[in-house]
Amino acid sequence: MSSDGKLLKKIQRKMLAMERGRLSPLATLSHTAIRQKDEPRLADDYRTGFALDVDRVLHSLAYTRYIDKTQVFSLVKNDHITHRVLHVQLVSKIARTIGRYLRLNEDLIEAIALGHDLGHPPFGHAGEKMLSKLCQEKGIGAFYHNIQSVQFLEQVEKKGRGWNLTLQTLDGIFCHDGEVHHQVLRPETGKTFQALFDQMDRQKYGQSKTPSPMTLEGCVMRVADTIGYIGRDMEDAIRLGLITRDELPREATDHLGNTNGTIVYRLVSDVIENSHGRPEIAFSKRIAEALLALKQFNYQHIYYHPKLKQNSQVIETLYEMLFHRFLEDLNHSNLSSPIFKRFLDGKSDLYREQHQPAEVVRDFVAGMTDQYFLAQSPEDLRPVPIV
Repeated sequence: MSSDGKLLKKIQRKMLAMERGRLSPLATLSHTAIRQKDEPRLADDYRTGFALDVDRVLHSLAYTRYIDKTQVFSLVKNDHITHRVLHVQLVSKIARTIGRYLRLNEDLIEAIALGHDLGHPPFGHAGEKMLSKLCQEKGIGAFYHNIQSVQFLEQVEKKGRGWNLTLQTLDGIFCHDGEVHHQVLRPETGKTFQALFDQMDRQKYGQSKTPSPMTLEGCVMRVADTIGYIGRDMEDAIRLGLITRDELPREATDHLGNTNGTIVYRLVSDVIENSHGRPEIAFSKRIAEALLALKQFNYQHIYYHPKLKQNSQVIETLYEMLFHRFLEDLNHSNLSSPIFKRFLDGKSDLYREQHQPAEVVRDFVAGMTDQYFLAQSPEDLRPVPIV
């Protein structure tokens, strides 16, 4: 180790000692970070394990593509509507705020938060269902964006070599499902990489739902995902004229308020108050019921709104067209195809050996931004803006 390396290692040891003195006994300390592959060069790194994960997620190509990924509202000409990149930033801030006041590991929380939605395909959850149908038809299991987020980070990025993130970060990303409603969320401790991959396979083939995270930090992120989207989606829908503020359910607004800012503040405050010093992340019963009422309202009046469905058939047709086109290109070695020129070019032999053609197409299509997806589609079939 060089003299500079010794100094950097000394700095890292000080950071780890500060964690032990500052964080809760319930927190995940950085010295427990587990990677699949040894990286000797990290011996000279001043960054702690989860801080390094944050940097790796930020520098991933998948993170760059957040900029043109749909959150809820696709094909909308309004610069103030939430896109995936803003949702991820909001969730990261909310989760780190909760983590700070519970004295948990904010680096781990941030790594999970920034990476949790990397696997979303074009056109958000609607696109996820369309892509899942195609994947199942090809016998490669259902498509879930949480699984795909891990797939991008560990199997696709860096030409197929992956970023070698920690078990705790990958587990939190896989287990982040904020659509599942919980009053109390307890970590499922003691996981291994093999257990994580087994859980992912079981979900992909319909044998189980998303399990609980292995850390309190992962539980915080799961709750923060809900807090990050619930009021923001409501505000976007009001801005687009899909609902009015007066329509919001009283059983929710009486306890949470009727603006995103108030909703976020009350939910975050309630989580901190009901989780502090406890081995779980929890809402009070009253706030959990109000949150559930708002979730149910959003599903009924926003997510299933007819205006959001008017392009569904067109987009599904394009999904089928592109998936089968790229699969044909692979099977016939059409080297001029974008799947060779823009995706497989330079990919490691390991990636090529471990992925059958339908899985390669899945990874290529899932990684597309909305605009790149449309650019691959026949111009006369492209959908038009809805609002």
